[in-house]
Amino acid sequence: MNQWIKTAYHHLPPPLRNWAASARGFYLRSWRYGPETDRLVEECLARERWTPAQWNAWRDERLARVLHRAATRVPYYRSLWAERRRRGDSSSWELLENWPLLDKATLRQRTAEFVADDCDRTKMFVDNTSGTTGTPLQLYLRQSTVRGWYALHEARSRYWHGVSRHDRWAILGGQMVVPPTRRKAPFWVWNRGLNQLYLSTFHLTAANAAGYLEALRKYKVRYLLGYTSALTLLARYVLNLGVSDLRMAVVITNAEPVHPDQSATIAKAFHCPVRQTYGMAEIVAAASECPEGSLHQWPEAGLVEVLENGSAVRPGQAGDLICTSLFNDDMPLIRYAVGDRGRFADSEARCRCGRTLPMMLGLEGRRNDQLITRDGRRVFWLNPTFYGLPVEEAQIVQESRERVRVIFVPGSGFSEQNAAAIRSRLIHEVGPMDIVLEPVAHVPREPNGKFRAIQCLLPQNEIEELNSQEVSTHL
Repeated sequence: MNQWIKTAYHHLPPPLRNWAASARGFYLRSWRYGPETDRLVEECLARERWTPAQWNAWRDERLARVLHRAATRVPYYRSLWAERRRRGDSSSWELLENWPLLDKATLRQRTAEFVADDCDRTKMFVDNTSGTTGTPLQLYLRQSTVRGWYALHEARSRYWHGVSRHDRWAILGGQMVVPPTRRKAPFWVWNRGLNQLYLSTFHLTAANAAGYLEALRKYKVRYLLGYTSALTLLARYVLNLGVSDLRMAVVITNAEPVHPDQSATIAKAFHCPVRQTYGMAEIVAAASECPEGSLHQWPEAGLVEVLENGSAVRPGQAGDLICTSLFNDDMPLIRYAVGDRGRFADSEARCRCGRTLPMMLGLEGRRNDQLITRDGRRVFWLNPTFYGLPVEEAQIVQESRERVRVIFVPGSGFSEQNAAAIRSRLIHEVGPMDIVLEPVAHVPREPNGKFRAIQCLLPQNEIEELNSQEVSTHL
């Protein structure tokens, strides 16, 4: 969204913000759902019972089509293979192992070259990644792809748990739905187009918790979706306040792994199962948890290789997830390193739910810390700090309640004006703090190959003491 539109939106009174959000929601609904949606959902559900032979045949046919389209119609890959031929390389593009790995930096720098040349980008839907490494990626999809993708979500994120797109739901996500300086409720916006209550993660504090819970009641929310960390914090406030009347059909997590203690807290607070999902805007891999507790891969999204030091690992072993698009062949990403690590079950393993979808045994990465402001707010999402700036990747490290260090890789043309913008945006979001900018050649990774967008270095006992103070103050 254009910056001036955002500014104008944040100056609207609450009723008009609801109207604006609803207008956007109706627009998104027109892209996501149509008369074919119910049929597509039924087809998704039918494929869940396919035999391995049926899946292999479907995957092989689809992969052959995607690789041929990428090599002949996608400018980046067409140039890559032409250069290989000029060098005397006669290897076949029909074999996936002959394709090089693709990293996010290349995709970010040359985005337009990954869209097939028979597509009109001006008529396609433009989606953005969450910008885990600081700068979001733009993705292009035609309407049939968008509707097929949301039919998959309807079937495997909602239908499995007895809810649908027609139910009222709430989300705790990364959008700035109300101005960050706002100190009085509402800290949410109602999107009638999507039956969605969008709750601000930026204002989720013990002092504001009762208002959030009243909003869930007012809008008769049936299920929740959002970041694991934010949902866990909301659940703790529910338990601390002794609230027992908020009963959800299901709570669905995304963007971050779910740990057993988090799942138990959320389930206790909302009297319902907690189900994990995995995916990304690039649409190269996805998975969701069934009622039996297994995380099932969505084979339609992409073909996933699990590699360690470039070699395939055995079932059950962890490795880097290397993904190839099977769903979006207008912007196919071949052997794309998504930056996550995971473990897959043996292909012969079966879940008690009866579905034949492959099972993922575990996921690593995507766990963000939270930044704790001087006034006690928890901030989960600060990636927009770097949007539109020449920053390749960045990490925000909280060293104390008063001091934040920004470790970042400056891009070409980075200036003092850009540095001032980072400081200004951060202060706008988190309040007065000592902000130190540290340009580096490479942001240090953790053992899983990723880095957390926010890393809180406050001592655990200090965090626990702050939590206990909040509870005693606001019970």
